[in-house]
Amino acid sequence: MDIKNNIAEITNTLHGKNARLVAVSKTKPNELILEAYNAGQRVFGENKIQEMTDKSEALPKDIEWHMIGHVQSNKVKYMAPFVSLIHSVDSWKLLKEVNKQALKNNRVIDCLLQMHIAEEETKFGLSKEELFEMLESQELSTLENIRIVGLMGMATFTEDKAQIRKEFKSLAGIFNEVKTKYHAENIEWRELSMGMSGDYDIAIEEGSTLVRVGSSIFGSRNYDN
Repeated sequence: MDIKNNIAEITNTLHGKNARLVAVSKTKPNELILEAYNAGQRVFGENKIQEMTDKSEALPKDIEWHMIGHVQSNKVKYMAPFVSLIHSVDSWKLLKEVNKQALKNNRVIDCLLQMHIAEEETKFGLSKEELFEMLESQELSTLENIRIVGLMGMATFTEDKAQIRKEFKSLAGIFNEVKTKYHAENIEWRELSMGMSGDYDIAIEEGSTLVRVGSSIFGSRNYDN
């Protein structure tokens, strides 16, 4: 597994596109993350807050840590001092908790609102109606320590590329709609996080600005924490 070459290959794919690579380092040891870091990668995605916190303390301080997994509200306080972007805000309760913990740390934390675009029931995320309800709420403007910077979605886990493209296209359509419709002090529409190792090429074609790639960099996950 040549991490440096894998990153170079993916970065070449992104060249000339408005997209950045989030190296998904969940379950990976610090040595492998350092290999990617030494190859020039600075943005890493984790799906467990405790694991990300431990890694942030042990690894170089200029790493940009993204939380890409489902977030439990009672654990937000552990990542609030350092997290760069939370991809997976899927409820009012969570958004308000991020704001509360960001205030305690004298920070403004960037957030993506996670949309449910897959046909699988297991995926988290907001419906289009819930998204609009959130963005139209009077309460949103009172959350001064969060910044909504875009949307995130995960396609159905399938070999059907047409279905994956349809789901990404749908999310991109919603993104373009909210960009023109909703404006506030704490909203800055600039990121569309979609695409993983198996489908990031389609995601880029459909307008993704952040692709979350793990196995194509580090190899298949063969152990867990």
